Amino acid sequence: MKRSASFHLLLLPIAALVCGCGMIDRMTGVANAKDLQATGTAAEAEILSLWDTGITLNHDPVIGLKVRVRSTDRPPYEATIAKSLISRLDVPRFQAGKVIPVRVDPKDPSRVALDLYHYR
Repeated sequence: MKRSASFHLLLLPIAALVCGCGMIDRMTGVANAKDLQATGTAAEAEILSLWDTGITLNHDPVIGLKVRVRSTDRPPYEATIAKSLISRLDVPRFQAGKVIPVRVDPKDPSRVALDLYHYR
């Protein structure tokens, strides 16, 4: 059975959308958060500083964070969360001195991600 050219043209935007989602997840830090939610250990972190990365997704900002991680299995230490997508409604929660839930990679404690949102 021969497929028409219009059928193939219809598949292009769908393929671009599927491939683009993974790229967006990497650009916003969501891919790292998903991975650490599945494999990381829970901890809390105090926000030491934050910055705007210049990236937004649906008007939600992607921020960077310098945090002091506090977990039960090691002394407090500083880490950087280079990219993290947050809801614009949650901006007040992300200020220096606030404590946020995070996930830490047990094999590489420098890999830290927010554990505030749950992704599929």
